[in-house]
Amino acid sequence: MRSVEKKEANVLGMMTPMEHEQVMFFNDTDTGLKGIIAIHNTVLGPSLGGCRIWNYENETDALWDVLRLSRGMTFKSSISGIDLGGGKAVIIGNHREKRDEAFWRRFGKFVDSLNGKYITAEDVGTSTDIMSIVMQETKHVTGKPESAGGTGDPSPVTAYGVFLGLKASVKQATGSDSLEGKRVSVQGVGHVGYTLVKHLSKAGATIFVSDLNPANITRVAADFPVTVVNPDDIYDLDVDIYAPCALGATINSDTISRLKCSIVAGAANNQLADENVHGHMLMDRGILYAPDFVINAGGVINCYREVHELSLEETHRLIENIYPRTLEIFRKSKEENIPTQEAAIHIAMQRIENAKQKLG
Repeated sequence: MRSVEKKEANVLGMMTPMEHEQVMFFNDTDTGLKGIIAIHNTVLGPSLGGCRIWNYENETDALWDVLRLSRGMTFKSSISGIDLGGGKAVIIGNHREKRDEAFWRRFGKFVDSLNGKYITAEDVGTSTDIMSIVMQETKHVTGKPESAGGTGDPSPVTAYGVFLGLKASVKQATGSDSLEGKRVSVQGVGHVGYTLVKHLSKAGATIFVSDLNPANITRVAADFPVTVVNPDDIYDLDVDIYAPCALGATINSDTISRLKCSIVAGAANNQLADENVHGHMLMDRGILYAPDFVINAGGVINCYREVHELSLEETHRLIENIYPRTLEIFRKSKEENIPTQEAAIHIAMQRIENAKQKLG
């Protein structure tokens, strides 16, 4: 056995300000699996959130990411009117070739040990096929393949919800939700970004795209009339709408000063690097921000359909509600002179507080 150096950790100090209920660290030396599951809030129901694989620079970065993502899932489910809480899993990236069936079944056992308090799903680096392996060890999984009784890849539904939120943003800014001739920059054209480009192209928008993955660029450029730009140049484009659809924190003190758009509306989670600072900065610059957890909620709504066996009609109603809910947030922001992110969080938390009171 190796000697272990004692090091200071402040996990509770990171959990407490964001009001997390539980954090579980897991490690399996046989498969190389290691990661974290964070459960933010279960007042409305069991926590649900995808499992993300990422090559974090250190474990503190992984913890910070899973805490922010799980908190965002609480807001996302609450404001969407569904009875789920917020959770998330992150796996600290290892060699891809080691992620075999044993690796994913071990992850499923860790999920199952939480006895339904956390429901997992796909996210960055995972897929419906992986969920079909995980489900061999736990029933607390969603986003399963249609062949396994699930609803399949949630990415197209997520993209459609973002498209609705984007249209609502244009409606708020111009009085019409037409995207004909609007200039849109899409940062990240993976599963969700690609489908968003499809909707934008059909709506007559002029589209600029960037992505760190050359394969994603090749695919989208072959299928749609887009202009490809260097990833770092995406912030400097003279466009109407900036749609971040990759990883979070792209709205920060550096990029806000470079933006020439009037609307920010995209699929990425945690777009504001610091919600207490950058929401105000966007507002001061007159840039309308569609809170990410509001407009990218289509995927979790689709997963909720599996958990509660919703009808297709009810699922569609919840997704279509993204449009009027986005406008409601804009109205609240304007009436109270607060950033749209703050307005959205208020609405989400009010539903949770109401549920608490009913529970006594």
